[in-house]
Amino acid sequence: MKKYIYKDLSGEDIKALIKRPKMDFASVFGQVQPILDDVEKNGDAAIKSYTKKFDGVSLQSVALNPDSVTVSLKPGIQTAIDKASENIYRFHREQFAMELEVETMNGVICKRVAKPIERVGLYIPGGTAPLPSTTMMLGIPAMIAGCKTIVIATPPDKDGNVPESVLYIAQKVGAKTVLKAGGAQAIAAMAYGTESIPKVDKIFGPGNQYVTAAKMVLQNSEAMVSIDMPAGPSEVLVITDNTSDPEFIAADLLSQAEHGSDSQVVLVVTEDTDLEAINAATQQQLEKLPRKEFATKALEKSFTVVVGNSEQAMEFSNQYAPEHLIINTKDEDKLAEKVTNAGSVFIGQWTPESMGDYASGTNHTLPTYGYARMYSGVSLNSFQKFITMQKITEEGLKNLGPTVETLADVEGLHAHKNAVSLRLKKLGKKS
Repeated sequence: MKKYIYKDLSGEDIKALIKRPKMDFASVFGQVQPILDDVEKNGDAAIKSYTKKFDGVSLQSVALNPDSVTVSLKPGIQTAIDKASENIYRFHREQFAMELEVETMNGVICKRVAKPIERVGLYIPGGTAPLPSTTMMLGIPAMIAGCKTIVIATPPDKDGNVPESVLYIAQKVGAKTVLKAGGAQAIAAMAYGTESIPKVDKIFGPGNQYVTAAKMVLQNSEAMVSIDMPAGPSEVLVITDNTSDPEFIAADLLSQAEHGSDSQVVLVVTEDTDLEAINAATQQQLEKLPRKEFATKALEKSFTVVVGNSEQAMEFSNQYAPEHLIINTKDEDKLAEKVTNAGSVFIGQWTPESMGDYASGTNHTLPTYGYARMYSGVSLNSFQKFITMQKITEEGLKNLGPTVETLADVEGLHAHKNAVSLRLKKLGKKS
């Protein structure tokens, strides 16, 4: 990992450091658009065709109802899923907002109520292993919010089947449709709807550049669908000082690097930190990883920033706006209070990112690529929409009507003014 000294960096140097690798969306959009058009036009047939082309799997049917499958997980796996589900459920259930009602002035009552998004699509990447964790992170808040239609999309295995762990969670959250497809074709199927797949109103979930591009294109199309957030490769920033265990820091860096060769790994250390010990522990642990090749490539593009103190560390972190931020220092709680830009924060030496990725209760679907500056991670609110309501009494109309008449007159919207004036005249006659 290349090393930089924070005090020697200019503003332009820092801007270059926090800039993520450019994603060539222009060319990806060009590859994705024909797939989206094909699925919109040909539905299930197009999904089967692309699944055969990209995954080498011939599907008899593109969808299944998880309730039609008898799932038999190993007891240890089922217990782990159940325990993680309980924590995720507890944390997200507490996010329900109280109904808001305010009388802004006498006779003027304003309300805000939360309603579930009726139809949601949850994209669960496949790749080299099933992802029951992402299925929980998206399915559980959708269930709590009360979404009527939950569609889960995930690539099939070589036999055309969906992992039992994903089906088990689909049953738990009440999903009635599992789409056996991945990539842009799966996103298109949920956005447009097909013979077998219900159309959804919002699509959630991480994916590769083709999945991300498909989401971005479709949210700006006639498909009338929204998405959770734009996203890039997964990333972590670790802040550490001379009190940290080098082996812990190395493990945290590698747990992110093993995601893929494009993962972003950043280490921020104070000057008194034993960086050589961290590097040695990282190399030692790296040699034992089954995904060593991916992790090595990620580390080759990663970097270390040496700061004078923890204040500078947090200053740099807030500029970088990491998806995952690990604070492993002697003043960890004090630093955590100064976080302004991060997807999710892991505080203290006993809090590896893995805990939040799987089972602590917080959501692991988070903004990457610097989007933590303006986006939040997935939460219960992501599956809701908020509707405002108001009710005006006779007294309220008398109190506020003249103000509205004046403002409407200033804007030249005379019908707006008249809607109030007519009522005020009626009240005058009535009185």
